[in-house]
Amino acid sequence: QVQLEESGGGLVQTGDSLRLSCAFSGPTSVAYAMGWFRQAPGKEREFVAAISWSGGSTYVADSLKGRFIISREYGKDTVYLQMNSLKPEDTAVYYCAADQGGAVNSGSRNPIGYEYWGQGTQVTVSS
Repeated sequence: QVQLEESGGGLVQTGDSLRLSCAFSGPTSVAYAMGWFRQAPGKEREFVAAISWSGGSTYVADSLKGRFIISREYGKDTVYLQMNSLKPEDTAVYYCAADQGGAVNSGSRNPIGYEYWGQGTQVTVSS
């Protein structure tokens, strides 16, 4: 049983940085593509970034490149989302997701491809 637990959200000011963590637990005999999505009130869930199980491939939404960085830490099976120069429009609930056997490519943007989801962590950026 795969479980994902996000942490690290909170209230920050414009221009601040924040690092979200996603702790993965479950069978690791297969690889997973790991993704971050976000959803603001009244909006659809939006792709943020994805990383391969090896960490060798990453994919960040074009609009977030240069500010958001995805990475993973071996041994702890944890995926991180480093968010810099935060803006009020980054305010959302951020979700971690896992795609069993998935590859990291343009298809990573589609939330339908992810079988497992965390509960989400709230990020609020004040102006």
